[in-house]
Amino acid sequence: MLLDRLFRPKPTLTAGRALYAGVVTQARTPALYEVLGAPDTVEGRFEIYTLHVFLLLDRLRRQGPQASDTSQALFDTYVASLDDALREMGVGDLSVGKKMRKLGEAFYGRVKSYETAFESLPDTAALNALLIRTVYAGTDSAALPRLADYVIAQRAALAAQPLEALLAGDAVWSPA
Repeated sequence: MLLDRLFRPKPTLTAGRALYAGVVTQARTPALYEVLGAPDTVEGRFEIYTLHVFLLLDRLRRQGPQASDTSQALFDTYVASLDDALREMGVGDLSVGKKMRKLGEAFYGRVKSYETAFESLPDTAALNALLIRTVYAGTDSAALPRLADYVIAQRAALAAQPLEALLAGDAVWSPA
């Protein structure tokens, strides 16, 4: 009993991992790539994963200590997953740290840009510019309006979900 309690992960860690698993499932939705035009490349997938992680972090922001701990667990799981992915792609141990630092800088840059874009809603100009610069980065952006609508709809859907469900690791994503 005592050992079970000592080695059982904290509920916030379990919730953060479950939220990340949901991000992975949602970010792998074929419609994001086939209908919304996100490039099915390493960079395109990074942007889609990052977008979904940010949407959850944004929803949990300023919702109390448990939400803060859950957000941290989600972020830590995301970073560990990026590290694992780099290693699986054959990046050497000596290079992983440098690449992770660059990915971390990219993530924090995206966070600031998404926050700014969301602050300017309902005007979507900043969001559109951000999606062109990041998700579409030099590729065909004909589906931009649909992706912007998707992002706004996901944000609204997450905002409507009970905080208790999110803190239990259960986020419901709308179809792409």
